[in-house]
Amino acid sequence: MEQAYHYQVMRRAIDFVDQSDQNLKLEDLAAAMDMSPTHFQRLFSRWAGVSPKKLQQYLALGHAKALLHDRFTTLETSNSVGLSGSGRLHDLFLKWEAMSPGEYARRCAGLTIYWGWFDSPFGLSLVMGTDKGICGIGFAAETGTHEAMQDLVSRWPQATFVEDPMRLRPWVLSAYSASSRDLEKTPVYMIGSPLQIKVWEALMRIPSGHVSTYSEIAGHIGAPRAVRAVGTAVGRNPVSWLIPCHRALRKSGALGGYHWGLPVKRALLAYESARADADEEDNQAQKPAEESA
Repeated sequence: MEQAYHYQVMRRAIDFVDQSDQNLKLEDLAAAMDMSPTHFQRLFSRWAGVSPKKLQQYLALGHAKALLHDRFTTLETSNSVGLSGSGRLHDLFLKWEAMSPGEYARRCAGLTIYWGWFDSPFGLSLVMGTDKGICGIGFAAETGTHEAMQDLVSRWPQATFVEDPMRLRPWVLSAYSASSRDLEKTPVYMIGSPLQIKVWEALMRIPSGHVSTYSEIAGHIGAPRAVRAVGTAVGRNPVSWLIPCHRALRKSGALGGYHWGLPVKRALLAYESARADADEEDNQAQKPAEESA
């Protein structure tokens, strides 16, 4: 449960950063976590790939506004720079086509859904899946395990649920891998209404480390006045992390809601921002070597 432990430290760091009205030194953050500066820096670098000083910027309340300013994604053009372009969307909808609207209307009667608890970079997670792929991911750090289980089970009330973590384990390992290539290999089996599927498809077009707005998503799916309905569909996304509902913000730059708790949403955005910046730095470092070759 090492990753869950890391998230709990992250959660405490979020609270401490919120309570401070100034930039904190490494020693201050480490002392607040009851750790030595060396251990604290090692832990955070392992979790996010950046130093605690830089991570503090990502955890700050104003980070969402900065993302909206610097990394706002226009969904009409994001396919060219998305998680993996149209290929990932194609994979997603191959899984969706396996369930007809009639099956969805019957509230998944006759469908077997396997489930298990798994460690994740964002705390303890509940993962559910069919024979075709993952259909549900929930985070229990803020809600608790009982509430997370009841929440996902209630979405498909006529399905049969079987505890079988070993069946899901290979998919979970790829879902939580730091490699985007592994992430793209994770099969996803979406179960939702036509409107929900459109909204979740739009979320898939937002690249990792970037954000968009609820109104932008509404416009993209051809329903510019349905911002509230879009917000509801975003909140009903059953596959957190893989379908990135955490990348949807309000126009003002406010985080908006998050089904599994706002601290989890902030940790998700911080994690992705850190990874995106690290990738950009690696690319910049490689350019001089390529130019001199």
